[in-house]
Amino acid sequence: MSQTFLLEIGLEEIPAHVVTPSRQQLVKRTADFLKAQRLTYGEIKSFATPRRLAVLLTDVAAKQEDVKEELRGPAKRIAQDSEGNWTKAAQGFVRGQGLTTADITFKQQKGEDYVFVNKFIPGKSAAEVLSGMAEVITSMTFPTNMHWGDYDFEYIRPIHWLVALLDQAIVPLQVLNITSGRTTQGHRFLGQPVDLAQATDYEVALAEQFVIVDPAKRKAEIKQQIMTLAEQNNWVVELDADLLEEVNNLVEYPTAFSGRFDPKYLNMPDEVLITSMKDHQRFFYARDQAGKLLPLFISVRNGNRDYLDNVISGNEKVLTARLEDAQFFYNEDQQQTIAAYVERLKKVTFHEKIGTMYEKMQRVQLIGQLLGKNIGLAADELADLQRASEIYKFDLMTGMVGEFPELQGTMGEKYALLQGEKPAVATAIREHYQPISADGVLPQTKVGAVLAVADKFDSITSFFAVGLIPNGSNDPYALRRQAAGIVRIIKAENWHLDITALQQQSSQVLAEHKATFGLDLATNSSQFQQFINERMRQWFGQHKVRYDIVDAVLASHENDLQQMFAAAKVLKQRKDTPDFKATIEALTRVLRLSEKADFADQKQLTVDPTLFENDAEKMLYTAVEEVRTQVAQRTIAENFEALEQLRPLIAAYFDATMVMVDDTAVRNNRLQQLVILARLIFSIADLNQLIVK
Repeated sequence: MSQTFLLEIGLEEIPAHVVTPSRQQLVKRTADFLKAQRLTYGEIKSFATPRRLAVLLTDVAAKQEDVKEELRGPAKRIAQDSEGNWTKAAQGFVRGQGLTTADITFKQQKGEDYVFVNKFIPGKSAAEVLSGMAEVITSMTFPTNMHWGDYDFEYIRPIHWLVALLDQAIVPLQVLNITSGRTTQGHRFLGQPVDLAQATDYEVALAEQFVIVDPAKRKAEIKQQIMTLAEQNNWVVELDADLLEEVNNLVEYPTAFSGRFDPKYLNMPDEVLITSMKDHQRFFYARDQAGKLLPLFISVRNGNRDYLDNVISGNEKVLTARLEDAQFFYNEDQQQTIAAYVERLKKVTFHEKIGTMYEKMQRVQLIGQLLGKNIGLAADELADLQRASEIYKFDLMTGMVGEFPELQGTMGEKYALLQGEKPAVATAIREHYQPISADGVLPQTKVGAVLAVADKFDSITSFFAVGLIPNGSNDPYALRRQAAGIVRIIKAENWHLDITALQQQSSQVLAEHKATFGLDLATNSSQFQQFINERMRQWFGQHKVRYDIVDAVLASHENDLQQMFAAAKVLKQRKDTPDFKATIEALTRVLRLSEKADFADQKQLTVDPTLFENDAEKMLYTAVEEVRTQVAQRTIAENFEALEQLRPLIAAYFDATMVMVDDTAVRNNRLQQLVILARLIFSIADLNQLIVK
């Protein structure tokens, strides 16, 4: 007989950003608990509002599955003494299984008799199993916790009620002084407590008490109400997904409404108005059909339409106060010059071990020019980059950014344009922060992309220079995010950039211009390269590149990130081709034998053709030299194809040639030839890491 089980945890209001992950966590912990308890069910439906987390289980089995198992104990010679009496070993074994020695049988395994017992554990009833769900409730974890009363127990918010019903019956649970029952609470202001006759009444009963407990239905209702307002007024409303999710987790019974603000505030940049509405008040904004921002907002009330005019008026007053502050800062900020703001940065500490924000900007100017020249920026682009890097942090000193930190970069662009800076310079100031998240928008201009990489590169190498290197989950300065941003920008821009070489070159340039400010950016270079490689590994993982290909590429002798991307792409494309296995086996044979070389000067390798003893050596030598002379001009794909074409020559070489001969000169000559070929292979990837079938 199938049953339905309801568990509801009633709480004080939960922070909106915690509601959805807590609902998902409750589902997972419930599923794990039931699996461990061997109690089967059909599906778990989850519910959540700011005041409750709940799960509804359908088709719950009447009882646990029975356990029938045969257990092996000690060998017979250990279980019985010479007189056939049971030893302590046998007695302890059966006692541990809740049985007696009368339950023992013997079976032979591998020529020896062993003790065996048959154990049967009858399944507990569903009600008895589910009474252990208090463990699920108390085991939940949250980003922040609080305790209440005299209890040491901590939770996201105080628990006020519990509902636990198996069909019509209450399942007894207790957490602190709260015992489970059948009474749930309606909307805080509009609803009443309601006794549930059975678990399946949950949604309908709460709907009658002004609680839409299903988050998907509640969100759909919010969207419909907002879209109806937009259609009635010919507005264009962008339903930001994150804001919609947050608003959905703030209400139990949504009612959308619109309010207005004075059009005089529209003289400020749209970003200021949107930030004030969206980020600070959780309001949606609207545009007209031409895309112009309108002096109005849309919000969602947790309640019905009663006294809605008072609610609208209150929200308008709050927003007006916020916009009045923004207007003040906007006007005041324009009374100062960019140069004055930059001068103030001399007294702003970037980090106490690294120096000031102004000193950081001096380093970024030089790094940016070095990087810009490396990737081939035109003269006018380099000039724009220079100007942008001289001032790009100035808006940190403005009142607007002080009040609205989310607008850093954005206000830099707006104020730069107002003070006559070139659009390319202003855009770069905004774009240098990008990307601001793992999948955030990337810079769209070359100047902005270079400035973004230079700024992030300086931040990472500066912290590495003073030994503040992320470890484990500890990354207080978000260096991993900045490194991931560098990787994404380089991939998107298709730049050929040797990140280790840039570190060395930057250190030299800063020293030449006396702009090190006590830092050597080349410090911890090996750890820096490993740090970047780990971000590369993360990128490859997100793009479903097989782990052994990733290992092979990251173990190559190549530090050019674009070459690594290309190598991974080539290996991913070729891995399923008919000749791939044979090619990799031939090339890895070269790699393994080349490891036997032990030359004092690995850089100066020369092969003497006069020491060749067969045609296979000559043919391989000629082919490798041809590949080597063209490797710099070819793409990774072309170089791999050239190596593929060496496969029959490599096979013929090893068939005809013994490398490790007694003659030292001949042996070293052959090893040098293999080392040269191995370097060509390593410039693509360490193929030893590949798994071929």
